[in-house]
Formats: sequence, structure tokens, C-alpha cells
Amino acid sequence: MSDAELAAHLAEVAGRLLITVRDSGVLSLKALGKAGDATANQFLCHALREQRPEDALLSEEEKDNLDRLNASRVWIVDPVDGTREYGEAREDWAVHVGLAVDGAPVLGAVALPGAKGGEGIVLRTDAPVPVPPAPETLRMVVSRTRPAKEAVAVAEAIGAELVPMGSAGAKTMSVILGQADIYLHSGGQYEWDSCAPAAVAIAHGLHASRIDGRPLVYNQADTYMPDLLICRKEHAERVLAEIAKLDI
Repeated sequence: MSDAELAAHLAEVAGRLLITVRDSGVLSLKALGKAGDATANQFLCHALREQRPEDALLSEEEKDNLDRLNASRVWIVDPVDGTREYGEAREDWAVHVGLAVDGAPVLGAVALPGAKGGEGIVLRTDAPVPVPPAPETLRMVVSRTRPAKEAVAVAEAIGAELVPMGSAGAKTMSVILGQADIYLHSGGQYEWDSCAPAAVAIAHGLHASRIDGRPLVYNQADTYMPDLLICRKEHAERVLAEIAKLDI
């Protein structure tokens, strides 16, 4: 398998594993999140080490090995992005499998195992789908529990409607799927929250950057990545200009 095929296959299989764990019916909500994270993480990490032994690996659920800083190719995974949504059997959670090469998010896949009534879908860098045109009133996807004040302010400035949603991966994919138009986040994330989603967004012709316009750079010693902007390219300039007006 190519790198992109491997990413998509692993994301899909991990998603199926997570659905199986959740449907077992023997775990409380808190235990379910831990079991799901552990199960998907073990599968993804063992599979990547088997299939790409020369590459480095960074996972939310693994102890960080800083030897990765000397590697050109680093797989960056989030076994369950949106643990709460996963446990609540919602659709807006994801599995991220991304590959950064020399810091750039070059390829990956994002599985949405709960989408389409549980059938699930996988969006991937090697098989982009058409992005639907934007409506007259733009839609900005935000956290369903704690919308960032910067996102709310920009939405008001450009007349965008707020669309609450769960995980970062689900939010990014919502732009590709035509469910939203802008994903502006400023509340703090880590590299595994956005590497695969950013790679998939870029492959679909979308804009992906930090909220000051700088590129997204991965495989850093500090994996904290506090902000990002994903949107159609024709909206990026306006959104970045409005962000620049804010006192951040």
C-alpha cells in the first residue's frame, strides 16, 4: 500500500474497532472513552511500526519519543478525536492518521465512523471529493461546548452563522462535505488534533494555516498548536483580516 492508502485503511479499521467496543454494551461512559482510546491506539501504533518501521510516530495516547525530531517522516495520529462525542454515540467524532514530512502535513486520512447512520466515511488525501459551493450566508463551525470568542467575533463581523460541532476532525471535514464553510479555532490544540485534518483539507483545495496566516508546522518539540484556520481559499483573506483586527 502507498502511504495514503495505508493511512486510509488504518483510519477505517480503527473506526470499526471503536464502533465494536462501543456497541459491546459493557462499559460506562467514562470507561468507554478510555477503552476506545487504548484499543484504537494499540492497533494504529502497532500497525504503523510494522508497516513503516523507519518512520517516527507521534500519538496522543503514547509517551512522546523526542527521537522523532531527527526524523523527516513522522506519522501523527489521534485514535479518538472527540472522546465525549464517541461515548455519546454522536456522529461528530473522528480517527486521524496523518503523515508530516519535514514539518508539512503532506497526506493522511480522517475517518468519521459514526457518519451516515453508523456506516462511516473516510476522507483522504489521495481521493479528494468535490467540495460543494458556499451558500450566500457563510457558516462557521465552532465547539458545541465552548465556542472560541475569536470565532464568535469573526462570525459576527462577516455575518456568518455559527454551527456547533464536536471534534476538530469532524469540524474540518464539515467544510469539505459542505456542512460548514469556515473552521476557526483559537482555544488550544495539539499536533494530533489537526495534522491529518489539515492534510485532507489541503488535498481538497482548502486553505489551512495558523490564524495569523503562518503555515501549520508539525513535528515540533512542543506539540501544542493553539490555533488554526480551515476554509475555502476565497474566504481566507477576509477571515484573516478580521482576525488581525482582534486583540489576541
